[in-house]
Amino acid sequence: MGTLSTHVLDTSLGRPAAGLAVTLATDEGTELARATTDADGRVGTLGPEVLDAGDYALTFATGDYFTTSGATGFYPSVTITFTISDGAEHYHVPLLLNPYGYSTYRGS
Repeated sequence: MGTLSTHVLDTSLGRPAAGLAVTLATDEGTELARATTDADGRVGTLGPEVLDAGDYALTFATGDYFTTSGATGFYPSVTITFTISDGAEHYHVPLLLNPYGYSTYRGS
């Protein structure tokens, strides 16, 4: 069965971004799941085991994370929109984060 996972690394600190809220939604904006990253910056499974083919969005509450960390960030949230082509596959969407920038890629 397919799953969706994420991992957030705070590159300004060189460690995982623990306690960061993440929301999964459809492209129409219907919320499917909410989670918070663990001590290793991970959410192991987010949403249903199988996602239908289509576009989805992961939104990371980066502003809250940086405020809690005592830092000032530029982006109050980061939304990554991606396409599921085969719901039986595993999809991993990592986020490399710092207060003034971010990057992502399709992980494994």
